[in-house]
Amino acid sequence: MLCAAICGALTFKLPFFSGTLQTDPAKGPSLQELTAVSKSLLLIIGVVITLGILINIFNYKKRRQQLLLTIVLVLLSLLNIVLYWFAHTKFIDGTFSLSALLALAIPVFLILAARGISKDERLIKSADRLR
Repeated sequence: MLCAAICGALTFKLPFFSGTLQTDPAKGPSLQELTAVSKSLLLIIGVVITLGILINIFNYKKRRQQLLLTIVLVLLSLLNIVLYWFAHTKFIDGTFSLSALLALAIPVFLILAARGISKDERLIKSADRLR
């Protein structure tokens, strides 16, 4: 989860997509970068994901709640990727940055965390049966 939180924090500074954006016909196209800060909805979802992951790290005593929050964060991170995809279509020309992998890595890390949480829950249940 810590890796997912770090990736989430880095998306605020590093670009997902860099390219030419047609903003004003009189001025012509301009070179811009698509980051989590460039669009308000991306910013809100990015903050919610990053803070949710950080809160979820310290929620280790309530494993069911932690697993549920992790699944919700996976869905939010997938929504975030879809929003990045639709935001990049407004560019005329450009390329995906290597740092776009950070946004794609967040749901992967969260899925791995959810697997670990569910394994811990099963281990605790089996230990309770032995008592």
